[in-house]
Parts: sequence; structure tokens; C-alpha cells
Amino acid sequence: MLPGGLISGGGGRGGGLCLLRWLGLRLWSRRGTLVFALLWFGSWLFLNGLVLVHRSILSDYCTDDKSKRILQRLCLEFGEGSVTGDMCEDLCVLGLVEYKRCLYYENGKKVIEARWRGNPVILKSKLENFSSYEPLGILEYQDTAEDLSPLDVVFYATMEVRNSLGLAEEDDDEEGGGGGGSNSSLARLWGKKLKNRDKSYSRAELASLWSLLQQEEYTFLRVLQDLSTHVAKVLGSCGHFYAVEYLSAGHAWDQNIFSLEDVAVSGLPGPGRTGAGAGARGRWTTREMVHRIALSFLDMVWHFDNDFSHKLHLCDIKPENFAIRKDLTVVAIDVDMAFFEPKMRDILDQNCSSDEDCNFFDCSSRCNLNKRRCSPRRRNSNLQVICEKIFRPWFSPTLLGAKAGLPLQVELQRAVQECSETEGGGEDKEDDGGGGGEADKGGGIHQRLLNILTRLLQEGAASGEGGESWQGKGHVHTALNF
Repeated sequence: MLPGGLISGGGGRGGGLCLLRWLGLRLWSRRGTLVFALLWFGSWLFLNGLVLVHRSILSDYCTDDKSKRILQRLCLEFGEGSVTGDMCEDLCVLGLVEYKRCLYYENGKKVIEARWRGNPVILKSKLENFSSYEPLGILEYQDTAEDLSPLDVVFYATMEVRNSLGLAEEDDDEEGGGGGGSNSSLARLWGKKLKNRDKSYSRAELASLWSLLQQEEYTFLRVLQDLSTHVAKVLGSCGHFYAVEYLSAGHAWDQNIFSLEDVAVSGLPGPGRTGAGAGARGRWTTREMVHRIALSFLDMVWHFDNDFSHKLHLCDIKPENFAIRKDLTVVAIDVDMAFFEPKMRDILDQNCSSDEDCNFFDCSSRCNLNKRRCSPRRRNSNLQVICEKIFRPWFSPTLLGAKAGLPLQVELQRAVQECSETEGGGEDKEDDGGGGGEADKGGGIHQRLLNILTRLLQEGAASGEGGESWQGKGHVHTALNF
């Protein structure tokens, strides 16, 4: 019985083991099914995520093939007589515009590096397709369009410029509206460019001009073309694309912000420079070049604050938005976020619950908690932001090393610190012109920085040209004259 019982018990135990194995298999199967389902669902999400990324990001990726197709489409429109411009023939017929690479493409904005007649240029357009721009309504009427005189074109263009720059019609009659500048009417200045024309504009010229006027950056650069050396020069256009001078932009990762190697070796004697001064630029040290660039930044700030009919605000100050010419002149190359005082006030004048609600990129104002409204007057300044984002890294003790303890360097560091922490005027100094109190308060620190940098150049520059100024050359925009 005992052996039999053992056998019998073993059999029952074996059956129990089989049952457990069966249940375990079923449980594993369910778990496996669940794991498989989770893996499948995860893969589905991953693949759909890739599709979404491709559509939202990769579709805007800067590719050479797409860039070339966009230019080919532009040339097709030129061949059909829909668009024109002073660089169209070179681009589409003579092959004198050589495509190099795509630099930027987002939400239709296209930036392309090219060479035009052997010189590097940047091609830009806010939208990739000519058809994406609003047409000039009067062009829909054949007879009326052909009868437009140059003065008619001046009228329509001036209205568009006013709208783009945020300048009211009454600004035309002001003398030095807010900044005390002599150019009382930027829009009227534009009109003088257009009306120097003996014959009427063609439909293609009007359509091309209208597409360009809808691009705020182009309008800004063209209006300031002959008034400032601190903005990129417009060299030509074809349809809705325009070419600006090629300049190497700054980089946040470079301790000097700008690449100074090319500048250092470009110190060839210029016109009228002979003797000891000739070739002096080639002997500039890195620190001397930085000091000269800093002086050009100060010149640009003063120029934008005081030399136009309204103060010009830069609301996106970062190294990538500036470049330098070989004479070390600082140039604003991306002015999508540059606004004259009237438009700046419109932007800042909004509802708020705290000061944080009154920040528009690098431009900010204060929130009036009683009115729950942001002050339309900017509380910081171009100089303050440049001191914070440009000068502080340049003149920090870490980069200066052993020279950081020199008296002038210490004085410069303190001035930069004070500049970056001093607001550009208080809200209690509201004014109609836009900046009198700010200019008074910022003028002192601006002059201190100017004096310190000039003394540093006088001490360290082998050429002794520390007070050299930067003078731009006149620019002539050919053919369509726009």
C-alpha cells in the first residue's frame, strides 16, 4: 500500500505540476499578448511621432534640392514676365548667380548663400513663393495699372512703408519727432527714391515691388540704406527675393563673438593711408579689435537712439543677429525684431497682471497693477541689453586673465556691470516723443564706456589710431531703384 500510495501521490503531484505549468503557460501567454500589444502600440506611437516630426520639422528642413527648386520656380516666373528685378537676368539667364547653400528655412522664410558676379551675397525672402504675397489690387485692372505714373507708385509705396514701419501719416510733418533726428520722414525719403523715374513702371515691376514691400526687413533695410552704416546693404532683387551683402555673423560659443582671423589678416593699406598708418590693422591684437568693435556697438546704439525721427528699438539682441565688416563696423543683419518708437509702444501697450507679462523678447516695460495695463514706454534700453549680452562676456575677468586687475580693465568691468543693471529711464518719466528721460539717464554710462574704451585703445594700440571712426560708402541700388 505504501509503495502504491507513493505512486498514487506522485501521480497526483505530477498532475498538479502539469496543471500549474498549463496555468503558467496561459498566464505567460496573456502576459506575452499584453507585452506584444504594448510594443505594437509603442511602435505605432513612435512611427506616428516620426511622421509628425517629418511634417512639422523636417518639411521645413533647409535642403539644397528644395532651395534650388524655389529659385527655378522664380526663374520660370521671370521667363513668363510675372516678376522682374535687377538681378533676375544674372540669376536666370546669364548664370552669374551661383548657388552655394541653404542657411535657414522656417515657416516659409528662406535664406540662401550665393555668389553674385563672384561676390558672396545672401538671398532672402519672407515667403518662399511669389504667389504667397498679397497682390497690388490696382493691378487687377489692366488699363489702370498701365496708366500708373511714378508719382502714383510713390503714393502707394509710401503708404505701405508707413504701415510696415508703424509710422503715422502725421510723422511726415514732424521735425525730429522723438529722437531729434534730421530725417523727419523716412517714408518720404523712400518716395524720393522711387520718383526718380522718367517712365511708368511695368506690371512685373509693380508686382515685384509690392512683394518686397510686404517684407518688413526689406523695407527697413531699404529705407535706412543711405542713412546708416550699421545695417546690411541691399544689393539687388529678383521678384520677391532680395540680395544683401554677405557678412559673417556672430556666434555665442565664440568667446570673441566674431571670427577675427579674417579681419586680422586683411589689414591692407586703404585709400589715403600711407606711412606708419599703412597696414596698422594687420598689427591689431585680438583685444584691440574687441575694443574697436565695442566702440562700434556704442556708435550704433547712439545712432539708433538719436539720429532718426523716432528711436529705433532692437528687441532681439544676440550675437547671431550682428556681424562686422572688415573695418570692424558692427552691422545689424537680422532686423525682424527692430521697431521704431510708435510701433514699439503699440506692441508694449497690452493687458497684464505682472511685469513678466510686459516682456517682449529683449524689450520690456512695467505693469501698472491699478490699470492692469503695460506701460507703452520701454523701461530698458538697447545699450543695457548690449551691455548684458555682449559686453559682459567680452570683458569678464575670466577671459581677461592677468589683465583683469589692470586699473582701466577694472573700471571697464564696473561700468559694464552698472550699464547692464541700470534701467533706461523710469516709468514716471512718460513723454510723447519717446525717450528724452532715457537718453539723459543712459548718456552718462554711454559716455563713460566710450571714454574707457578709447583710453584702452590709446594705451594698447600700436598704431595709435584709437579714435578712428567708421565711415560707410554711399550705396547705389541699380535698375528698378527699389
